[in-house]
Amino acid sequence: MADDIQAPVEPPNHSPHRGRKLTRYFLTGLVVAGPIALTFFLAWWVIELVDRWVKPLIPARFNPDTYLPFAVPGIGLILALTSIVLIGFLATNLVGRSLVRLGEAILAHVPVLSTLYSALKQIFETVVNQGSNNFRQAALVEFPRKGLWAIVFVSTTTKGELAEKAEGEDIISCFMPTTPNPTSGFLIFVPRKDVIMLDMSIEDAAKVIISAGLVMPEYRKRTAALAEAALNKEGGGGANPPE
Repeated sequence: MADDIQAPVEPPNHSPHRGRKLTRYFLTGLVVAGPIALTFFLAWWVIELVDRWVKPLIPARFNPDTYLPFAVPGIGLILALTSIVLIGFLATNLVGRSLVRLGEAILAHVPVLSTLYSALKQIFETVVNQGSNNFRQAALVEFPRKGLWAIVFVSTTTKGELAEKAEGEDIISCFMPTTPNPTSGFLIFVPRKDVIMLDMSIEDAAKVIISAGLVMPEYRKRTAALAEAALNKEGGGGANPPE
């Protein structure tokens, strides 16, 4: 009788560590695959957008979509880039510059278009120009009150009336971007003594802003100090070599 009684079957051991490992693997895979997928998605979206605009302008005999059984992506993008390069080439010679000045003179007499063209031209020149108009350095300023800090991009030393009306203060122009969209923000003029310059690059500061502080770049100065200390320790037991 006792032999017929079976021992209860124990449930399988589901360790909670296994669930944590799966979660960690998923988050790691998301961090790796997410940026790659979004990059390809945005690139493909731009290619399709330009193709939709440019392909209808291509004559049928030059458009491969008319005689191939499948669509060829990127033809419109290639044609657009080629046209932009050609326009830039023509605008750099004497004839091209004359035509550009003539077109700007005509637009200057059109009430609404003149203002729109002037604003757009200034924006494009600011974005494309690789000279002194670029942001020079990332910095910290106290905002919106003492004890709270915000990242700003230092533009240039403030000049003209703004600097003169500041009563002798050394004022610098700073752009304070917003999170998570760093293309919008506030232009502020801050005394140089109230600005703390950062070692991080403009790109690293933008990553901090876009990620709302989740992505923090490596502190290069601290890393360099640790590396130098390690080299000194290997070379001379941590002591500086005699002069």
